[in-house]
Amino acid sequence: MRLVKQLVVVALVSLAGSVLTQAMGWNPPLTLVFGLATAALALLAYRWVVRKTEKRDPAEADFRTAPAALGRGVLIGLGMFAAVIANIALLGGYEIRGWGSFGGAVALLGFMAAAAVTEEVMFRGILFRIAEERFGTWISLVATGVLFGFVHFFNPNATLWSSTAIAVEAGFMLAAAYAATRTLWVPIGVHFAWNYAQGGIFSTSVSGKDAPKGLFDGATSGHAAITGGEFGPEASGYSVLAGVVATVVFLWLAKRRGTIVPRRTATLAA
Repeated sequence: MRLVKQLVVVALVSLAGSVLTQAMGWNPPLTLVFGLATAALALLAYRWVVRKTEKRDPAEADFRTAPAALGRGVLIGLGMFAAVIANIALLGGYEIRGWGSFGGAVALLGFMAAAAVTEEVMFRGILFRIAEERFGTWISLVATGVLFGFVHFFNPNATLWSSTAIAVEAGFMLAAAYAATRTLWVPIGVHFAWNYAQGGIFSTSVSGKDAPKGLFDGATSGHAAITGGEFGPEASGYSVLAGVVATVVFLWLAKRRGTIVPRRTATLAA
C-alpha cells in the first residue's frame, strides 16, 4: 500500500508540474523556473510521503548530501554522453554546424531537471527501492529496468529496439547507481546530465522527442545503429555499450561495498 501511496503523491506533483512546464511553450526563463520548481516539489513530496508511510527520514533524498553526490552524478552523465557522441562523430554520424540557441539551452535546463528528478524519484526512489526490499537487488533491477524501457515505448519514433536500449543503458544502469550509492542524488545527476548533454548541449533528439536547439547546432546522419536514428543517440549501439559498462562498474561497487540486497525468502531460508 505504501508503494501506491508514494507513487500517487509524487505522480500528481509530477503531472501538475509537467503540464505547467509544457504550457510555457519553451519560454526560456519560465520553463527554467517551472521545471526547477517541479523538481524541487517532487523531492519534497517524496520526503513527505516517505515520512508518513514509512515513519523514517528518507536519507536517500537528504538535501545535505545533495551537492557532492549530485555533482558526481553530473560528471558521470556528462562523461558518458561525451564519449558516446564523440564515437558517433568519429564515424561521421554527428557534426556541429555552429552555435544553436542559448534560450533553448536555458529552457532545456529546467525541462530536463524536472524529467530527471521525477523519473528517478518514481522509478528508483519508490519502485526499485521498495521492490528491492522483498525481491533483492538483482530481480528488482531487471524488473524496474524493463518497466522503464517499456514506458518509453510510447514516445515518438520509439521502437522495440529503442525501448530495449533504454531499459539497458538507463533502467539497469540507474538502478545500479542507486544500489551502489544508496542515494537518489547520483542517479538524478547522471540522468539529468545525460539528457541535458543530448538536447541542451549537442541538440540531438532525446528519447524521440522534439525540443528547441541547445547550445550547439548539431545534426546526426547515417546508419541508425550508430546514430540512433529518429529516436536519438539513446538508440545507438554506443549508448547501450556505455550503459552496460557503467552498470557493471556500479554493481561491482555495490558488491564491494556490501550494498547488494538478497532476496528476503533466501535470507529467511538460510
